[in-house]
Amino acid sequence: MRLAVIADIHGNFHALQAVLADMKRQGDFDMVWCLGDLAALGGAPHECVQALLALRDELGEEKCKIIGGNTDRYLVTGARIAFSPPEKADDYPAYRDNILRMSAIKAWNMESLAWEDFQLLRDILGRELTLAAEGYGRVIGFHAIPGDDESAALRPDSPDEEAADALLDRGGRLALCGHTHLAMDRQLDSWRVINPGSVGLSFGHPGRAEWALLEWRDGVLSVDLRRLPYDVEATLKDWERAGYPEMDWIRARMRG
Repeated sequence: MRLAVIADIHGNFHALQAVLADMKRQGDFDMVWCLGDLAALGGAPHECVQALLALRDELGEEKCKIIGGNTDRYLVTGARIAFSPPEKADDYPAYRDNILRMSAIKAWNMESLAWEDFQLLRDILGRELTLAAEGYGRVIGFHAIPGDDESAALRPDSPDEEAADALLDRGGRLALCGHTHLAMDRQLDSWRVINPGSVGLSFGHPGRAEWALLEWRDGVLSVDLRRLPYDVEATLKDWERAGYPEMDWIRARMRG
């Protein structure tokens, strides 16, 4: 059995194209899982959602599974991430600027979405995935942690107890997650936890598009955390031409 796992595309169509092309080079998959954060923050949200819809149409909904993440929820509901209010006057300007920046980016993203895009984002919120890998056991997929699309408990550096607690109310052997934009392959008690990294906005390897190829042979799992170059400068130029509202902010995160 072969499973392709992608997450955290964040409206980066150039990076998504690189990943989809690499997936095709690797041959056929039994399933493709997308673990959320499809559109927000980047400069091509519509194009990314349309590419995923096309992939699902090509493979079928039983083979291509798409769930939502916290930034998909922000676009659908108008919610925003909760920042801790500053206690000191000196900290207020940076706090205010961050709130305004995030609001401007997400408003611009929203203007880019067609009704069909919005429908997909709406319909995938709050979902989790599961499958039974023959000879291996139960595999689950979610965005951040089960039941919470914002928690950062499953990071490469999170304490073992905190990370294990995030999986207490789920049963299985392998957990697949996104959200942190940090690729990870970690053992937590009876769980193996894998994060494929971010397709469009990697924090661990800026300027690289990340995904994971999982393969079971006779019940034994092999994992390939793949990392691909793509043309970051062309991407940024495209977004600037499209009117992206916070180019300095996104440049710093794309270039590292």
